Amino acid sequence: MTEHQMNSISTFDITKYFLLDVMKDIKTGRIQLPDFQRDWVWDDTHVRRLIASISLAYPIGAVMMLQQGNQQRQFKPRLVDGVLTPENQPPNLLILDGQQRLTTAFMVLLSQQPVIIKDQKSQKTVKKLYYLDIQKCLDPSGDRYSAIIALPESKIARTYTGALIDCSTPEKEYQALLFPLSKVFFFSEWRSKFSKYWQYDPQKLELIDNLEVEVLKKFEHYQIPVIQLRDSLPKEAVCQVFEDTNTSGCDLNYFDLMSSSYCTADFSLRDDWKQRENRFQSLKVLRKLRSTDFVQAVTLMAGYAKRMEAIKKGGNTDKLPGVACDRTEVLKLTKEEYQKWADPITRGFEESARFLYSQKIFDADDLAYPIQLVVLSAIFTVLGERSRSSHIRSMLERWLWCGIFGEVYTRWHETRVGRDIVEVPDWLAGGALPFTIMQANFSFDRLLSIRKRYGAVYQGLAALLRREGAIDWSTGEEINDVIYFEEQIDSHHIFPMAWCRKQKIDSKKYNCLINRTPLSAKTNKKIGSKAPSSYLQEFELSGTAPRRLDEMLRSHGISPTTLRRDDFEAFFQTRAHNLLTLIGKAMGKTLSFESFQDFAGEQHNGNSKEYKLHPEILTNY
Repeated sequence: MTEHQMNSISTFDITKYFLLDVMKDIKTGRIQLPDFQRDWVWDDTHVRRLIASISLAYPIGAVMMLQQGNQQRQFKPRLVDGVLTPENQPPNLLILDGQQRLTTAFMVLLSQQPVIIKDQKSQKTVKKLYYLDIQKCLDPSGDRYSAIIALPESKIARTYTGALIDCSTPEKEYQALLFPLSKVFFFSEWRSKFSKYWQYDPQKLELIDNLEVEVLKKFEHYQIPVIQLRDSLPKEAVCQVFEDTNTSGCDLNYFDLMSSSYCTADFSLRDDWKQRENRFQSLKVLRKLRSTDFVQAVTLMAGYAKRMEAIKKGGNTDKLPGVACDRTEVLKLTKEEYQKWADPITRGFEESARFLYSQKIFDADDLAYPIQLVVLSAIFTVLGERSRSSHIRSMLERWLWCGIFGEVYTRWHETRVGRDIVEVPDWLAGGALPFTIMQANFSFDRLLSIRKRYGAVYQGLAALLRREGAIDWSTGEEINDVIYFEEQIDSHHIFPMAWCRKQKIDSKKYNCLINRTPLSAKTNKKIGSKAPSSYLQEFELSGTAPRRLDEMLRSHGISPTTLRRDDFEAFFQTRAHNLLTLIGKAMGKTLSFESFQDFAGEQHNGNSKEYKLHPEILTNY
């Protein structure tokens, strides 16, 4: 293969640049950062290690840059921290990996400004100036790292031993034999003044001659390996490369990448999102909506529109455009597509909030799967005014609960939402049942295995109980009303843990969802570790009528009789059956009780498989 052919295949070049040339290009703006690069401030230890390595001609690793050709720029650039270039110089290269190393080297060696670092104790940013202790640098047994000294802006500090270091004037620098690293590339000028101060003392002249030869020449001859990505690389490839190689610990957010790209077309994606974000804050369920969620929804809608257009033109059904919202698809979203669908999607999110409110999902923390909110907003955008139909809403309810209790968004959710945005509107118009509903299933085993206070099933069940009008036992108010006045509702045990332990009940049973229900902290405090019969009696003594208390218990799917008898096994059976019935109703499915009956049979007397369901299960919940 010829060199020309190899170059046409390769997406990058590898070369070396002198450190001084890189620093100069940063200063003039020929090398800049892409706007999506976030600030990342090093601490003193990292700064000193970097400078020590350069001064010893040790490698500091390759850096990666993206070429910026004559074609329209892909990304909005910004100057490296510490650069004061007033001109709007278009960059030749953008730093993708090596931002902090190059920024630190520039600020220490060429910026003529204090270096901004992060204090390790307070984590606040502070400003430092860096010096070389000349004598320590030239000590063959010395440690170069310890020969680098950081002083505050005043240039006055005390060492750990209490000794005063004062470099507040050039003369005091000369006296202390401390060389400012900001003069590395201006050594001849500093040398002249130093020599004059010491009246050309031969010993001092020899000292700085040795400093120049043994240390400073290392900076002058230092070369940095540079991997240059060609400007023909698409945005999504740049994003992938950045994520795979960046060492700062900051994950690249594709919203940042899009924002930087759109800015080259005189459109600020960040400003646009900020306005929408402020608008969403008035709705609690949208308060945690991220910029990435929003652009995913816009991408879904843009992809759906393309697919519908292809169908309208009579395209081959096997070759219709796919609909997805993964990283690759989002990064293909054009500015024009974003501007077309951003407003409709905003309304789609607001309509979703209204719909979720009707399902008693009030807050962002109540969402089982935030990605389900993304596709729901796109579905509402597709439906428009048709979504106001009660029939359509009831069908959407089924889809919502199937998604939650079927836990279908746990894996490969971006593929799932791509199917949903195509299949759900089609189903609502009389088409086939969506795969999400067909696949969704729920069993007794999930009620038994879940012990966490968080997660899709717990959050879904808590919302479902609220939707059915669950009442707080202490206040007699619906849980929804308690939440409205911003009182804390949490998952609490119905049969208290301490009581269950004393009765030697299996922790797998008393800690699972069947023995948990959403209650206020005040109610839980009254329950304490008492037997149910005792705490129910206390509620009645406080003025709650027995019949009213029974209604409250039934609103949580609890059999009052079993609680009053402290009969955990009968309680467990009836509530498991009631919860499965409730969930099945929401999902529009007849759930299998086989595993529940098998479990109940195995628990009965420890031996016999013969088992009859408790009579109170037969009542409708």
